[in-house]
Amino acid sequence: MKKISIVFMGTPEFAVESLSEILRNGYSVKAVVTVADKPAGRGLKMKHSPVKEYALEHNIPVLQPLSLKDPEFISTLKDLNANLFVIVAFRKLPEEVWSIPELGSFNLHASLLPQYRGAAPINHAILNGETETGATTFFLNSGIDTGTIIMNERISIGENETAGELHDRLKVMGAGLVIKTIRAISEGKLTLKEQPTGEPALKSAPRLFREHCSINWNRSANEVHNHIRGLSPYPGAFSEINIDGSEKEIKILKSEITGELADLEAGEVKIINNRKFMVACSDYFVQIIQLQPSGKKAMTAEEFIRGIRSGKMRFKTEQPYKN
Repeated sequence: MKKISIVFMGTPEFAVESLSEILRNGYSVKAVVTVADKPAGRGLKMKHSPVKEYALEHNIPVLQPLSLKDPEFISTLKDLNANLFVIVAFRKLPEEVWSIPELGSFNLHASLLPQYRGAAPINHAILNGETETGATTFFLNSGIDTGTIIMNERISIGENETAGELHDRLKVMGAGLVIKTIRAISEGKLTLKEQPTGEPALKSAPRLFREHCSINWNRSANEVHNHIRGLSPYPGAFSEINIDGSEKEIKILKSEITGELADLEAGEVKIINNRKFMVACSDYFVQIIQLQPSGKKAMTAEEFIRGIRSGKMRFKTEQPYKN
């Protein structure tokens, strides 16, 4: 069994869970690599990444290179003499970096590779209506999420589960998988699997932008529901609603499929007992459970309904939806 010393690389809160588990299991973390501090908020105060915050709280040295190819940064990494690099939700590493440690550099990815390579695997799994996903650890190579698979684990997706809820479950499961991977590397007990190349049937998970978030109510209720939960809470599926001639943008955060056939045109709203907020799709109604009007806090559909005096409501239906 080899003694393990680690450099951990990551940025968001998703990565903190893995770093925490590494420390809890007694592994030596020589340093953390994360993004540079950025101005945020009204006062543009410099903000640390969640991984940096955690590292500072636990007295771990932090490296924040502007360029991952900076010779001084690479020299510092080599001087740390860590024999394993662990990467969770970080940037693409150049070969000059991932080739440094004796035992290699491995990444945790929130999908069952080779499916859903890319920046937003959790979102795209739900957008596509998957009922199962998982997490994978793999050794880095020059591609994006294409390296040799070390191990993976599966997890089911609930029919109403949002991307945010799945994210929180996967970060815990993924942290456990990171520990299992480190242990297997330490013990030399690896069963590696090469990923297929040039496979046309593979589903991708590219970064999501605003143009992917507008809701097209002309689609089926199932597609609209998956769109809403796949983008919740961030970046958030949205649509413009017309209430008594006044239009406002609303993010839809939670929904359910009613099973009730739509007897209105797509985008038209049906309110039942001043409590249920139903929107017609091409086949069935989708019930809105939680939403967020522009400039306001998230609220239940019932709270939103109570704030409306009267009038017919209808969502715009011409917005394109791209996945």
